[in-house]
This record gives sequence, C-alpha cells and structure tokens, in this order.
Amino acid sequence: MADYPAWQVASRVHTLTAPAALPHQSRGADQLTARLRQAILSGQYTFSERLPSERELAKHFGTSRGTVRKAIARLADMHLVDRKIGSGTFVLYGEFADRIDIANVTSPLELIEVRVGIEVQIARLSVANATVVDFERISSALEQLEDCNDPESFTQADSHFHLALAESTHNRLLVWLYQLLNEVRNHAQWRAMKDQILTVERIERYNLQHRQLLSVIMNRDADGAVDTIQRHLDQARKDLHGVSD
Repeated sequence: MADYPAWQVASRVHTLTAPAALPHQSRGADQLTARLRQAILSGQYTFSERLPSERELAKHFGTSRGTVRKAIARLADMHLVDRKIGSGTFVLYGEFADRIDIANVTSPLELIEVRVGIEVQIARLSVANATVVDFERISSALEQLEDCNDPESFTQADSHFHLALAESTHNRLLVWLYQLLNEVRNHAQWRAMKDQILTVERIERYNLQHRQLLSVIMNRDADGAVDTIQRHLDQARKDLHGVSD
C-alpha cells in the first residue's frame, strides 16, 4: 500500500482543480463529494493511494473539516475509499493501467464466465468470514432487491447485493475486482439486452436463488453456497444464450 511522506501527501491536493469556496455544509458536502469522486475516477488518485488530510482538503476547497469529513464518508459509502483510523483515507478504486475501456469490449457472456470464477470464491470466503453486521447489510440489500420488478432498478439493486457479499469476505482485492465487474455490467451490450432478459418471471426466480444463497451462507454451509451461486450463474448464462441466439 502506498505510504507517502507527509509533505508529498499534502502537495497532492494541489493537483485538484482549484475551486471557488463551497457554500453551506450540506450542499458543500455534495459538491466536494462530486469533485473528489471525479478526481478518483479520472486517476488523479490511484488504487491504494492515501488522500490528503482533512485539514489540507478543507484549506484547498475553502470549506470546513466537517464538510470534508461528510464528503469522505459518502465516498466510503460508494466504496471508492477506505478510512483507516490513525492512518488516513485510502483509494479503493483504480483504473486499468492501459486505459482500455474494458466494458465496451466485454460481452455479457464473457462477464458471466468471469463472475463464475470470482463469485464462487466470494461465496466460500463469505461463509468463512462474514460477521453479524455483514449479514445485516446483505439482508438489507436483498430486501431492496426483492422490491424491484423492473430491469433498471433490479440491475442496480442486484449489483449492490452481490457487492455486499464481496465485502463480507473482508478481502479488499476481491471487493475491488467486484467493483470492476459491476462497471462492466453497465456497458452498452448489457443495457441493450436486459429488458429482454429481465422479465418479471426471471426476476422472481433470481431472487429466490438470492434468498437461498443468503440462507446457506448464514448457516455457514460452504458447499451449499458454492452450489447455489453456481446454479444461479448457470441460469443467468442460459438466459443470456437464449436472448443471444
């Protein structure tokens, strides 16, 4: 993990676009969140790099440390940064080094193939490492998912559910990899197909599988978790093949 000297961390803030002073705290936090998010997504701050301190950010943006703290919390909720008490805030997001837009060259079927490899391991590690707090977070994501009955909202909620499973492994690299998978899931090829694939009947079937997956994970049943996620993704692959053909 990158660990820069204090003077270098402080100087990194000046690579950000110089802003006008931000308004009151609530609106200011929204604007600061958007600016820092863009700096991370554009690669100004890279994977595992430490952000400037709250004091440096507050001084640069002409705002309070409370506003900065609120913006950092929102970035953490977006899974873009990780706050470590006593060490600072570190970037979880990273672009591909060659800057190829991988989302546009990956087909939905290729995505499913990669998901099988990664999510089987996520299921195993979730069984081994998930805490009660993780189970509550996954259950909440599943409840939101089960309330969705249209392709757009289901796609977003499904991404959050599977990301919550990845986070329950407590393996930061797996979480980062799954964030990349979620980006690919938003590519144009999937957007063009999801209205055909995500019928009400299929959404209901997928959610039954999601509910079963959570149940076996909470019962610490590793074999059951692996079997359930494999059947879930096999079904998704068959549904994709049906539309593609």
